[in-house]
Amino acid sequence: MKTKDNEYLQIAISMSRTGILGYGGGPSVIPLIRHDAVTRYAWLSDEEFGETLAIANALPGPIATKMAAYLGYKLRGTRGAILSVLAHIFPSGIAMIALLSAVNYLSGSKVVAGMITAVSPVIAVMLGMMAYEFALKAFKGLGRIIGAAFLLLALVLLEGLHLHPAIVIVLYLGYGTVHYRILAKQKKGGTA
Repeated sequence: MKTKDNEYLQIAISMSRTGILGYGGGPSVIPLIRHDAVTRYAWLSDEEFGETLAIANALPGPIATKMAAYLGYKLRGTRGAILSVLAHIFPSGIAMIALLSAVNYLSGSKVVAGMITAVSPVIAVMLGMMAYEFALKAFKGLGRIIGAAFLLLALVLLEGLHLHPAIVIVLYLGYGTVHYRILAKQKKGGTA
């Protein structure tokens, strides 16, 4: 049985870990948050995580911080949200303050450039795995043809027309509500 203190500790550890290991900005942290929220602690189902991520992407601000706030709030209300956000941003804030004096010295270092180059493929694979899993869910929920068409349409809207991601997400959320209403009506009509 989960205790309140145990969940506070889990939130603090999880969000500190994502704050420390989340190299490369908000999107690179999402697979880490997803692992803890869905797999390690089972705070959310995979579907709920996907829905939360979609909504968080449509809102302004850093995605990882919004996800941390949501998880903390879902588990322990306002106090959980505050703890979660602070635990997520505290490690990187301390690291920035501690390393700020060394930035000028390290900026020309070939070692640092090599470290950044070496980490980039890992982040690309993590994001690719997450995208693949979400694509599979799209195929499962929409069917292969509609799912593939929507993936292609999203690519065209985002990369071809340079539409803001929030607009694309809102469009897809709108379609999703219509899609599932149509399916619900078909089920009612088919069983009657």
